[in-house]
Amino acid sequence: MIPIRDENRSLSTPHITRVIIIVNVVLFFASWLPGPSFLSNFVETYGMIPRSIMRGENLYTLFTSMFMHGGILHLGFNMLYLYIFGDNIEDAFGHGRYFIFYLLCGLAASIVHILTTLDPTALTIGASGAISGVLGAYLALYPRARIQTLMLAYFIAIISIPAVFFLVFWFILQLFYGSLILAFEVPSQTAYWAHIGGFVAGLALALILRRKRKTSEPVIPSYVEI
Repeated sequence: MIPIRDENRSLSTPHITRVIIIVNVVLFFASWLPGPSFLSNFVETYGMIPRSIMRGENLYTLFTSMFMHGGILHLGFNMLYLYIFGDNIEDAFGHGRYFIFYLLCGLAASIVHILTTLDPTALTIGASGAISGVLGAYLALYPRARIQTLMLAYFIAIISIPAVFFLVFWFILQLFYGSLILAFEVPSQTAYWAHIGGFVAGLALALILRRKRKTSEPVIPSYVEI
């Protein structure tokens, strides 16, 4: 399942979401275009190594690593999810609190990854943990919104799925693969437990922040699908 867009119109301009997307894209191409050696040095400098964090070293990488990506597909899918789901969460929290929320979710994801990784020496980069927090908040605040989703199975179709089904299914997949990795001790290039940690953090923070600022019901545009 690949989300295309949500049917939940934002009531404000998502400036922070757009800036985060731009920063991620610019950093990726700025580090990738000079060549493999520059990219390698850049990742080694600003990527997070769990063992270093546990030693109290290079703590800044807890934040810098969440703005870096190792490949165009990694970048593309992360930014797609952030673009679709981030505007409504920014609208609900306000620009400043949304940015703090985003960083906190990324930090929570990194901590869970550090506690569960099978290879504490492996460099870790990516915005997936922070964006997972955005997904968790979306589930808490807009479970009835609908997600236009591209289905790729035995057929290809675009269908409208309630956010609660889309996001719960996504979370179950992360939990399934994460549990398999821990059960069979098979290293993975995908930090599933970071996704889980970020999602749970986003869900919890959204439930707390929702008490302080009432969110509006999803704005559903009027049209008929055939």
